[in-house]
Amino acid sequence: MTTVISVESLSKVYRLGQIGTGTFAHDLNLWWARMRRKPNPMLRIGEADHGNREGEEIWALKDVSFTVEQGEVLGIIGRNGAGKSTLLKILSRVTAPTSGKIKVKGRVASLLEVGTGFHPELTGRENIYLNGAILGMNRREIDRKFDEIVDFAEVEKFIDTPVKRYSSGMYVRLAFAVAAHLEPEILVVDEVLAVGDAIFQKKCLGKMGDVAKEGRTVLFVSHNMGAIDELCRKAILLEKGETALYSNTTTVLEKYISTSVSRNSTIDDFSDFERTGLRVGVIKGVLLKNGRTKQSTVTYKTGEPILLTIQTEFNEPVQNPSAGIYLFTDSGLKIAEYRTQDDQIVLGKISGRIDFQLEIAQLLLYPRKYVISVWVGDFMAKQDFDYIRDVIGFEIVPSESKLNQSYGIVNLPASWQIVRQ
Repeated sequence: MTTVISVESLSKVYRLGQIGTGTFAHDLNLWWARMRRKPNPMLRIGEADHGNREGEEIWALKDVSFTVEQGEVLGIIGRNGAGKSTLLKILSRVTAPTSGKIKVKGRVASLLEVGTGFHPELTGRENIYLNGAILGMNRREIDRKFDEIVDFAEVEKFIDTPVKRYSSGMYVRLAFAVAAHLEPEILVVDEVLAVGDAIFQKKCLGKMGDVAKEGRTVLFVSHNMGAIDELCRKAILLEKGETALYSNTTTVLEKYISTSVSRNSTIDDFSDFERTGLRVGVIKGVLLKNGRTKQSTVTYKTGEPILLTIQTEFNEPVQNPSAGIYLFTDSGLKIAEYRTQDDQIVLGKISGRIDFQLEIAQLLLYPRKYVISVWVGDFMAKQDFDYIRDVIGFEIVPSESKLNQSYGIVNLPASWQIVRQ
């Protein structure tokens, strides 16, 4: 196999307080304020002043090394601030490393943010040709792929509309279609696919798999462990800018889950978790209790009941909010989801504090670790108010039952009989 990406001792350091404000006048005002030991005059109300941290170093990446072979799909995972996006920006030549060596063989197409490389005033059609030209393709090559790109992105009706009028979902669909179809040797994809709907995400995963089968290389950053497990054979786990593990995907995911998912039975601080939604902050707490003893715990035996609570607070009235709990294995495989609308719960217009409680009468699961993501939103309008990934976990531990020694995930009640003929 041919090595297409080689990274040796890569590091990136940022020095706080040494970046300009954007204009000479503002820089001068900031300098004059510091000379007089005054606060930063450009600060917004309530914003923290980091001026006294000038010279402090933040290592976004530190001594990261790995190689990627042609046709390989490499997953990159880690918590917020681990250095994932910085790594992709360096590989995409958006920013330069502080030290280390990078060797990249082939054209790189990057999808790092919604609408990366798009000009908002240009139409979808014009942006396709612009991106193709940036990748070094001529008009004939782009013409050959044009219909396929538009069909994949499902934006045919709006292809001659300026992309500044696109929704975020349309933006992502077209941006991914362009990046994946214009035949780059290396495709770099950040977590932007989270903006698309579930059907489109599945479509993108399939396309990335096809890209790899064609002999091209994919670097994929995602908080969706199921997608990483499905698509990647190898993965890198970053922790505070350093390589915590570089191995096969199963091993890396198990380590990530065991170290990143909270083992507390009550969570009310979500600052380190990945969360999205229109009203981020609606979810105030997540609790786990034994459904029989009502004691807080993260350890259960097969068949025991579990009580899960999502504490929420709405500062303004909302109509018919719903809640959902999504249950995954420690390798990212979704095994169940529970939503309030499945029980036909209609709340009407509400505001203030409300708790959503779900009791699973029997955890018919084999011993291993499990992870929970929580969601609050408007199911009918398909709006996410607040969604927190992999927020809390629990473990099924062995009991004396011989069933617990079996392999698998779901412990379905069953019994053997001998029928003699």
